[in-house]
Amino acid sequence: MAKKDRADKAEKTTDPAKMGRIRQIIFAYQRTHEYDKALPFLLIGCFVLPIALGIVLGLLFTQFIVSTILLGVMIGLLLAMLMLVRRTKQATYKRYAGQAGSAEVALSMLPKKWISSPAIAANRQLDAVHRTIGPGGLILIGEGEPGRLKNLLASEARKHEKVAYGVKVTTIVMGTKPGQVPLEKLADHIRKLPKQLEANQITEIKSRLNALDAIRPQMPVPKGPMPTNPRQIRGAKQAMRGR
Repeated sequence: MAKKDRADKAEKTTDPAKMGRIRQIIFAYQRTHEYDKALPFLLIGCFVLPIALGIVLGLLFTQFIVSTILLGVMIGLLLAMLMLVRRTKQATYKRYAGQAGSAEVALSMLPKKWISSPAIAANRQLDAVHRTIGPGGLILIGEGEPGRLKNLLASEARKHEKVAYGVKVTTIVMGTKPGQVPLEKLADHIRKLPKQLEANQITEIKSRLNALDAIRPQMPVPKGPMPTNPRQIRGAKQAMRGR
Protein backbone atom coordinates (compact mmCIF):
# COMPACT_ATOMS: atom_id res chain seq x y z
CA MET A 1 0.00 0.00 0.00
CA ALA A 2 2.80 2.41 0.94
CA LYS A 3 4.61 1.61 -2.30
CA LYS A 4 1.43 2.30 -4.28
CA ASP A 5 0.99 5.67 -2.55
CA ARG A 6 4.58 6.62 -3.33
CA ALA A 7 4.11 5.59 -6.95
CA ASP A 8 0.92 7.67 -7.21
CA LYS A 9 2.70 10.70 -5.74
CA ALA A 10 5.60 10.24 -8.15
CA GLU A 11 3.15 10.25 -11.07
CA LYS A 12 1.40 13.45 -9.90
CA THR A 13 4.39 15.49 -8.72
CA THR A 14 5.84 18.35 -10.77
CA ASP A 15 9.17 18.22 -8.89
CA PRO A 16 11.73 16.39 -11.09
CA ALA A 17 13.63 15.19 -8.00
CA LYS A 18 10.56 13.19 -6.93
CA MET A 19 9.77 11.72 -10.35
CA GLY A 20 10.64 8.27 -11.60
CA ARG A 21 13.61 7.96 -13.95
CA ILE A 22 11.55 7.61 -17.15
CA ARG A 23 9.35 10.56 -16.25
CA GLN A 24 12.44 12.63 -15.44
CA ILE A 25 13.80 11.98 -18.93
CA ILE A 26 10.46 12.88 -20.55
CA PHE A 27 10.20 16.03 -18.44
CA ALA A 28 13.77 17.07 -19.31
CA TYR A 29 13.09 16.49 -23.01
CA GLN A 30 9.87 18.52 -22.99
CA ARG A 31 11.39 21.45 -21.10
CA THR A 32 14.51 21.47 -23.27
CA HIS A 33 12.60 21.23 -26.55
CA GLU A 34 10.84 24.52 -25.74
CA TYR A 35 14.18 26.32 -26.17
CA ASP A 36 16.00 23.88 -28.44
CA LYS A 37 14.02 22.95 -31.56
CA ALA A 38 16.95 20.97 -32.98
CA LEU A 39 16.92 18.58 -30.01
CA PRO A 40 14.91 15.68 -31.55
CA PHE A 41 17.13 15.60 -34.65
CA LEU A 42 20.29 15.59 -32.53
CA LEU A 43 18.98 12.78 -30.33
CA ILE A 44 17.92 10.70 -33.33
CA GLY A 45 21.34 11.23 -34.91
CA CYS A 46 23.16 10.22 -31.73
CA PHE A 47 21.06 7.06 -31.46
CA VAL A 48 20.93 5.98 -35.11
CA LEU A 49 24.54 6.55 -36.22
CA PRO A 50 26.15 3.99 -33.83
CA ILE A 51 23.49 1.44 -34.80
CA ALA A 52 24.17 2.04 -38.50
CA LEU A 53 27.88 1.62 -37.85
CA GLY A 54 27.15 -1.59 -35.94
CA ILE A 55 25.15 -2.94 -38.89
CA VAL A 56 27.95 -2.10 -41.33
CA LEU A 57 30.52 -3.82 -39.13
CA GLY A 58 28.16 -6.78 -38.72
CA LEU A 59 27.88 -7.15 -42.50
CA LEU A 60 31.65 -7.09 -42.80
CA PHE A 61 32.13 -9.58 -39.97
CA THR A 62 28.97 -11.67 -40.17
CA GLN A 63 29.86 -13.87 -37.20
CA PHE A 64 29.60 -10.80 -34.93
CA ILE A 65 26.54 -9.12 -36.46
CA VAL A 66 24.30 -9.54 -33.41
CA SER A 67 27.00 -8.31 -31.06
CA THR A 68 27.86 -5.27 -33.18
CA ILE A 69 24.20 -4.24 -33.51
CA LEU A 70 23.60 -4.61 -29.76
CA LEU A 71 26.77 -2.64 -29.07
CA GLY A 72 25.56 0.05 -31.47
CA VAL A 73 22.22 0.26 -29.64
CA MET A 74 23.92 0.63 -26.25
CA ILE A 75 26.35 3.27 -27.52
CA GLY A 76 23.47 5.07 -29.25
CA LEU A 77 21.46 5.21 -26.03
CA LEU A 78 24.48 6.47 -24.11
CA LEU A 79 25.26 9.19 -26.66
CA ALA A 80 21.62 10.28 -26.79
CA MET A 81 21.48 10.59 -23.00
CA LEU A 82 24.73 12.56 -22.90
CA MET A 83 23.41 14.88 -25.61
CA LEU A 84 20.12 15.36 -23.71
CA VAL A 85 21.98 16.25 -20.51
CA ARG A 86 24.18 18.75 -22.34
CA ARG A 87 21.32 20.42 -24.23
CA THR A 88 19.13 20.48 -21.11
CA LYS A 89 21.84 22.39 -19.27
CA GLN A 90 22.13 24.91 -22.10
CA ALA A 91 18.35 25.32 -22.33
CA THR A 92 18.11 25.89 -18.59
CA TYR A 93 20.52 28.81 -18.85
CA LYS A 94 18.51 30.24 -21.76
CA ARG A 95 15.28 29.91 -19.79
CA TYR A 96 16.54 31.93 -16.83
CA ALA A 97 18.94 34.34 -18.56
CA GLY A 98 18.31 37.93 -17.51
CA GLN A 99 16.10 37.04 -14.54
CA ALA A 100 17.00 38.28 -11.08
CA GLY A 101 18.19 35.35 -8.96
CA SER A 102 19.33 33.31 -11.96
CA ALA A 103 22.77 32.77 -10.39
CA GLU A 104 21.09 30.15 -8.22
CA VAL A 105 20.61 28.06 -11.38
CA ALA A 106 24.37 28.03 -11.98
CA LEU A 107 25.10 27.22 -8.33
CA SER A 108 22.76 24.23 -8.56
CA MET A 109 25.02 22.86 -11.33
CA LEU A 110 28.04 22.64 -9.01
CA PRO A 111 29.17 19.24 -7.64
CA LYS A 112 27.88 18.13 -4.23
CA LYS A 113 31.16 19.06 -2.54
CA TRP A 114 30.15 22.69 -3.02
CA ILE A 115 27.70 24.10 -0.45
CA SER A 116 25.67 27.00 -1.82
CA SER A 117 23.46 29.56 -0.11
CA PRO A 118 21.47 31.70 -2.57
CA ALA A 119 20.50 35.31 -1.85
CA ILE A 120 22.22 35.71 1.52
CA ALA A 121 21.89 39.48 1.07
CA ALA A 122 19.83 41.71 -1.21
CA ASN A 123 18.47 45.20 -1.58
CA ARG A 124 15.09 46.51 -2.65
CA GLN A 125 16.18 46.70 -6.28
CA LEU A 126 16.67 42.90 -6.21
CA ASP A 127 20.47 43.10 -6.46
CA ALA A 128 21.70 40.06 -4.55
CA VAL A 129 24.77 38.34 -3.17
CA HIS A 130 24.95 34.54 -3.28
CA ARG A 131 27.50 32.35 -1.52
CA THR A 132 29.13 29.02 -2.18
CA ILE A 133 31.93 27.24 -0.36
CA GLY A 134 33.92 24.30 -1.64
CA PRO A 135 37.40 23.14 -2.67
CA GLY A 136 38.01 26.42 -4.52
CA GLY A 137 37.40 28.47 -1.39
CA LEU A 138 34.74 30.83 -0.08
CA ILE A 139 33.05 32.54 -3.03
CA LEU A 140 30.59 35.43 -3.04
CA ILE A 141 28.68 36.02 -6.27
CA GLY A 142 27.14 39.42 -6.93
CA GLU A 143 24.15 39.67 -9.25
CA GLY A 144 22.54 42.93 -10.31
CA GLU A 145 23.38 46.47 -11.35
CA PRO A 146 27.17 46.91 -10.89
CA GLY A 147 26.98 50.38 -9.35
CA ARG A 148 24.55 49.36 -6.60
CA LEU A 149 26.12 45.94 -6.23
CA LYS A 150 29.62 47.20 -5.47
CA ASN A 151 28.92 48.35 -1.89
CA LEU A 152 26.65 45.38 -1.14
CA LEU A 153 29.27 42.87 -2.28
CA ALA A 154 32.11 44.68 -0.48
CA SER A 155 30.09 44.76 2.76
CA GLU A 156 29.42 41.02 2.58
CA ALA A 157 33.07 40.29 1.80
CA ARG A 158 34.16 42.16 4.96
CA LYS A 159 31.64 40.27 7.11
CA HIS A 160 32.78 36.92 5.74
CA GLU A 161 36.48 37.71 6.16
CA LYS A 162 35.91 38.38 9.86
CA VAL A 163 34.12 35.07 10.33
CA ALA A 164 36.33 32.95 8.04
CA TYR A 165 39.53 33.67 10.05
CA GLY A 166 42.17 34.08 7.35
CA VAL A 167 40.35 32.25 4.55
CA LYS A 168 40.42 34.33 1.38
CA VAL A 169 37.01 35.50 0.20
CA THR A 170 36.75 35.52 -3.59
CA THR A 171 34.17 37.84 -5.14
CA ILE A 172 32.63 37.35 -8.58
CA VAL A 173 30.18 39.59 -10.40
CA MET A 174 27.83 37.74 -12.72
CA GLY A 175 27.06 39.50 -15.98
CA THR A 176 28.02 39.95 -19.60
CA LYS A 177 30.27 43.02 -19.31
CA PRO A 178 34.11 42.92 -19.26
CA GLY A 179 35.40 41.53 -15.97
CA GLN A 180 32.12 39.75 -15.25
CA VAL A 181 31.24 36.06 -15.57
CA PRO A 182 28.18 35.14 -17.70
CA LEU A 183 25.48 32.92 -16.21
CA GLU A 184 26.24 29.99 -18.53
CA LYS A 185 29.96 30.05 -17.57
CA LEU A 186 29.57 30.70 -13.84
CA ALA A 187 29.50 27.08 -12.64
CA ASP A 188 32.53 26.12 -14.75
CA HIS A 189 34.40 29.24 -13.61
CA ILE A 190 33.86 28.35 -9.95
CA ARG A 191 34.66 24.68 -10.48
CA LYS A 192 38.02 25.55 -12.10
CA LEU A 193 39.22 27.76 -9.25
CA PRO A 194 42.50 26.53 -7.65
CA LYS A 195 41.97 24.24 -4.66
CA GLN A 196 42.19 26.08 -1.35
CA LEU A 197 40.16 24.07 1.16
CA GLU A 198 39.99 20.46 2.33
CA ALA A 199 36.71 18.80 3.27
CA ASN A 200 37.23 19.31 7.03
CA GLN A 201 37.96 23.02 6.47
CA ILE A 202 34.79 23.41 4.42
CA THR A 203 32.74 21.88 7.25
CA GLU A 204 34.38 24.11 9.86
CA ILE A 205 33.92 27.31 7.87
CA LYS A 206 30.32 26.40 7.06
CA SER A 207 29.53 26.15 10.78
CA ARG A 208 30.98 29.64 11.31
CA LEU A 209 28.93 30.98 8.42
CA ASN A 210 25.80 29.50 9.97
CA ALA A 211 26.49 31.68 13.01
CA LEU A 212 26.84 34.73 10.75
CA ASP A 213 23.58 33.92 8.98
CA ALA A 214 21.79 33.48 12.30
CA ILE A 215 22.40 37.10 13.32
CA ARG A 216 21.43 38.63 9.98
CA PRO A 217 18.31 40.78 9.80
CA GLN A 218 15.69 38.54 8.26
CA MET A 219 14.68 40.03 4.91
CA PRO A 220 11.92 38.40 2.84
CA VAL A 221 14.30 37.67 -0.05
CA PRO A 222 12.66 35.62 -2.83
CA LYS A 223 14.62 32.45 -3.60
CA GLY A 224 15.37 31.29 -7.11
CA PRO A 225 15.07 33.12 -10.43
CA MET A 226 12.49 35.88 -10.51
CA PRO A 227 9.59 35.78 -12.99
CA THR A 228 9.57 38.14 -15.97
CA ASN A 229 5.87 38.98 -15.68
CA PRO A 230 5.66 42.68 -14.61
CA ARG A 231 2.86 42.04 -12.11
CA GLN A 232 4.81 39.20 -10.47
CA ILE A 233 7.96 41.35 -10.33
CA ARG A 234 6.04 44.14 -8.57
CA GLY A 235 4.75 41.58 -6.08
CA ALA A 236 8.27 40.35 -5.37
CA LYS A 237 9.50 43.90 -4.77
CA GLN A 238 6.61 44.53 -2.38
CA ALA A 239 7.60 41.36 -0.51
CA MET A 240 11.15 42.71 -0.24
CA ARG A 241 9.71 45.81 1.44
CA GLY A 242 7.79 43.63 3.87
CA ARG A 243 4.36 44.73 2.68
